[in-house]
Amino acid sequence: MFSGWFTGLKRGLAAPTGRVVRLIRPSLSRGLLLSAPRRVPELSSFVARTNTCGELRSLHLGQEVTLCGWIQYRRQNIFLVLRDFQGLVQVLIPQDESAASVKKILCEAPVESVVQVSGTVVSRPPGQENPKMPTGEIEVKVKTAELLNPCKKLPFEVKDFMKKTEALRLQYRYLDLRSSQMQYNLRLRSQMVMKMREYLCNLHGFVDVETPTLFKRTPGGAKEFVVPSREPGKFYSLPQSPQQFKQLLMVGGLDRYFQVARCYRDEGSKPDRQPEFTQIDIEMSFVDQTGIRSLIEGLLQYSWPRDKAPVGVPFPSMTFAEALATYGTDKPDTRFGMKIVDISDVFRNTEVGFLQDALSKPQGTVKAICIPEGAKYLKRKDIESIRKFAADHFDQEVLPVFLKANRNWNSPVAKLVMEEQGPGLLRRMENQEEDMVLLTAGEHKRACTLLGKLRLECADLLEARGVLLRDPALFSFLWVVDFPLFLPKEENPGELESAHHPFTAPHPGDIHLLHTEPEKVRSQHYDLVLNGSEIGGGSVRIHDAQLQRYILETLLKEDVKLLSHLLQALDHGAPPHGGIALGLDRLICLVTGAPSIRDVIAFPKSFRGQDLMSNAPDFIPPEDLKPYHIQVSWPTDKETEKNPLNPPRQAES
Repeated sequence: MFSGWFTGLKRGLAAPTGRVVRLIRPSLSRGLLLSAPRRVPELSSFVARTNTCGELRSLHLGQEVTLCGWIQYRRQNIFLVLRDFQGLVQVLIPQDESAASVKKILCEAPVESVVQVSGTVVSRPPGQENPKMPTGEIEVKVKTAELLNPCKKLPFEVKDFMKKTEALRLQYRYLDLRSSQMQYNLRLRSQMVMKMREYLCNLHGFVDVETPTLFKRTPGGAKEFVVPSREPGKFYSLPQSPQQFKQLLMVGGLDRYFQVARCYRDEGSKPDRQPEFTQIDIEMSFVDQTGIRSLIEGLLQYSWPRDKAPVGVPFPSMTFAEALATYGTDKPDTRFGMKIVDISDVFRNTEVGFLQDALSKPQGTVKAICIPEGAKYLKRKDIESIRKFAADHFDQEVLPVFLKANRNWNSPVAKLVMEEQGPGLLRRMENQEEDMVLLTAGEHKRACTLLGKLRLECADLLEARGVLLRDPALFSFLWVVDFPLFLPKEENPGELESAHHPFTAPHPGDIHLLHTEPEKVRSQHYDLVLNGSEIGGGSVRIHDAQLQRYILETLLKEDVKLLSHLLQALDHGAPPHGGIALGLDRLICLVTGAPSIRDVIAFPKSFRGQDLMSNAPDFIPPEDLKPYHIQVSWPTDKETEKNPLNPPRQAES
């Protein structure tokens, strides 16, 4: 019955009304019917222009057009290039005396001024066409012009080839947005999100639900931003994600939810992180992880930009243990080799001290990676830098070994390794003449993690010297599955914390271990990795209140009162459910090839989490804080020296 009603509603919404939209400007009403969907968007409806600068072609010859845009540059006071969001067009400035006023406007207006011109589309003279310009066959012979807004001297030129510091770009973001690269990034982002909405809502019946931004503190996870309320001592928190709300929507019978969700984490910025960011947030009832993975593969395939190589499905998958052992990370870049190889058995009888010492311990292993043509491309200073990194960050030794190359700077230890186990090492690593092996020894996870870092570092070094390892046009997706449910806390290894979040369901095959060896329990958590970056993560959720309470209270030692509403909801007929969140900023960053997610966000924060354009965060006068029962405790001079982000102390009024 419900499905019939919903189908009837959709038909009613789609039914033609027969009404024609009557516009104030008749010339702009070209076929605009409420009932007539258009495949090509109408870019000049409702506005003063008749066409965009980038759309004019030879088929428009002879047409009278009105264009609006910015002056890109001017040449000899004869030609002017006008720019809008869609592209560039050459404008011919009239030279006859009868059009002196028009010439004055167009010749005296500073570059980047906003103008409106009207004129006729004409062919460029033979031999003056510009094949590099989509509008290069035509130009507009101007009849009238209006200066809509002059531009003052700019802090930088709005041209893609001009080098600008990121701080300057963020300070004048409204100018930076005019660049063709930023226009491309933001428009591609918009198109992908719209296609995702189509796929989820129109093709698969998802419901777009907005969840609250003002929430309460939640246990575990990232640091949260707090928002004061007018009740003494009470604060809101900005949600790290809509995790609890999406689960409650499943309890409420919504069945399929999605949202383009704003999320907040008080952790500063990194090249692939922001204090505020956007997720494509998804949840489904009566689903397993196979269903979620198939949904996301279809979603990305459907929304993928046409100017990129198509996405092939299904995506390959790899267990967490396999990813760590092979690539030294849970987000491996599978576009190139240099995999980690366990060579412990080759060195069982070694006399090399640090290898012997490592193998004598219970979890001790010897691991290695092969750097193709490393002997040819890596310099002595690179090797020294690699060894210093290993010592400083992992307290481990890394031994570079040149297997077949005659290198007089092979260390004595490396020579001993070659004398002892050279043939076995050669067979295992399958090396070529100019290759180099990086060898380390220690506890399995630690050794793998170190080599995983060095694998990426060496790839960067090789590519900086002209070796192509990672094809920028290749998009390599990978599912990583079977994560541990819990990890030991860094500050207190005797206690556990959630590897994903505390609502993740344990693997069905490991539930019996929850009460005896919880550290060995795998989870129903899955990550989606693209080119070595995690772009999505999700899980099948715990829908049993008793199990959820046991994990929170007994294993994680969390205050269950903070989650009493969720536990109560799970006790009221919660269906099995699961979901995922795609990091939209990170995904678009990878698709566009941008160096940072700040290049795909309209108004991002700086590396230190500040808005350089508006100078946020900013001070609030004490009288404005009184209604919130807040007083500022100013840092001492020593604290200010330690943290340069702290403001200097100011006198209280």
